[in-house]
Amino acid sequence: MTSNAIGSAVGGPLIVQGDMTILLEVAHPMYAEARDKIAPFTELLKSPEHMHTYGISHLSLWNAASSGHSAKEVLDTLRAYSRFDLPHNLVYEVETFMERYGQVRVLREDGRLVLEVIDPALLVEIKNHRQIAPFIEGDIDNRRIALFPHSRGMVKMALTNIGFPAEDLAGYVTGTPLEVDVRSITLEGKPLNLREYQKDAGQVFHAGGTDKGGSGVIVLPCGAGKTLVGLSTMARVKCNTLILTTNVTAARQWIREILDKTTLRPDQVAEYTGDTKTIAPVTVATYQIITYRKRQSEDFPHFDIFSKNNWGLIIYDEVHLLPAPVFRISADMQATRRLGLTATLIREDGRQKDVFSLIGPKKFEVPWKVLEQQGWIATATCTEIRVGLRPEDKMAYAMADLRKKMALAASNPEKFKVVKELLVQHKRDRVLIIGQYLEQLDALAAILKVPLITGSTPNSEREVLYKEFRDGTIETLMVSKVGNFAVDIPDANVLIQISGTFGSRQEEAQRLGRVLRPKSNGSLAHFYTIITKDTKEQEFGMNRQLFLTEQGYSYAIVDWNRSLLEEKPK
Repeated sequence: MTSNAIGSAVGGPLIVQGDMTILLEVAHPMYAEARDKIAPFTELLKSPEHMHTYGISHLSLWNAASSGHSAKEVLDTLRAYSRFDLPHNLVYEVETFMERYGQVRVLREDGRLVLEVIDPALLVEIKNHRQIAPFIEGDIDNRRIALFPHSRGMVKMALTNIGFPAEDLAGYVTGTPLEVDVRSITLEGKPLNLREYQKDAGQVFHAGGTDKGGSGVIVLPCGAGKTLVGLSTMARVKCNTLILTTNVTAARQWIREILDKTTLRPDQVAEYTGDTKTIAPVTVATYQIITYRKRQSEDFPHFDIFSKNNWGLIIYDEVHLLPAPVFRISADMQATRRLGLTATLIREDGRQKDVFSLIGPKKFEVPWKVLEQQGWIATATCTEIRVGLRPEDKMAYAMADLRKKMALAASNPEKFKVVKELLVQHKRDRVLIIGQYLEQLDALAAILKVPLITGSTPNSEREVLYKEFRDGTIETLMVSKVGNFAVDIPDANVLIQISGTFGSRQEEAQRLGRVLRPKSNGSLAHFYTIITKDTKEQEFGMNRQLFLTEQGYSYAIVDWNRSLLEEKPK
């Protein structure tokens, strides 16, 4: 039986649509086979119970091409599993845009940085493009030009923007050698075995040390062990490493993990933050200190960390939060291996193409629900609880501008009653309460008599509170948005979100991630969002939920004024 007959004989599991989306029937006997076949060139958009939706984009096609897949392979796969004939426009898009990857290559020849094209006519177009022309050192022949030595990143960004992403084969510096391995037994005496998906992620990124590997992004859910992927990559590359992360708490967690799970000594690992600034073979710095400057007119004084050591690897933790100034310096670091780690490639500023160009293509991803089914992250229930405004607040809301409307809705005092009731229901659980507005958090913390961590809380005090929460000394902890990222609280199983950043899908994903680490007792994770109904907050809440709905999580909607227990499926 031919491949085209496979799908038609049994009614294929795929419905390929002209808008570049693909529906995959979960109950189909060929579901798993088809899912694995389309994974290299698609992006999972939605994963509810019965029908998963995948998208084909220019970036996903370029990601596939960078891994060695051809347009013929992609189309043959779609035809093999599709229930219907492929739309003509989709065939054209796949062929056109996959063909573009590899038409331009960045190479190193005789010590020079060279841009090479297949078609001389394309080189003429590139040479005349205003974003690329300033980086051209001179002509070599009708298919090659020499680029200025430090233009690699800027040229790659420009080429991606005009629709001809470069295959970067210019290689990497070795960096200062560093002997490091991942332990089989941690310093705490616990056995340490990398999970299969963690091994696969590291292998795909490293690519045997060839120029085909060495740059790219690994996408895994919060709680899935992205840090271990970073540590195993360090052990593969074995060179001085700079790790950039979101805040001091996250930096110190990285350092604890490095010392516990690798063979490195304390004198080989350093912290570079607002509190302490030292350099070692492995240095963990924060985005805040890297981008700090007294005035906007001044240079960034800490950018020199990139040149203070002969780094062979840079790890960008939470790469979706990479600040714009770090993109600039990353453009100059293209000869250094670069690993991005994230739970979601969604960027609120829309700069996904810059991540692709400067950090590298997406190399590996596992859907959240897959790891939940395998038991690697906790099973979670998501509930939105809607409360009304007080009568005395309705007129103020009606007359306010958009920003004030959001503040009034988010800070609605009626939410406090819900939080109290939830704490009664979860009195035997470890509860994290998180919000956006400091006045609201201060007031609620005073009422509940629970500790609160905000941006002004000293790092030493934060670490004590996080430790007491992990140990169970504190069962309820409140945090501002500083708790969105990289907080190691594995036994937190209830999160109550009382306010957030407008419609940020990124923030919603990160906050759910705070309670997704598997629980020692196997308990469920509960994620509650309290919003003010019939307000702008309710509208933004629908957008916030989009990412988690795409990942297969369903929300129950609860009207507090009726009954907390009366749920309506969304």
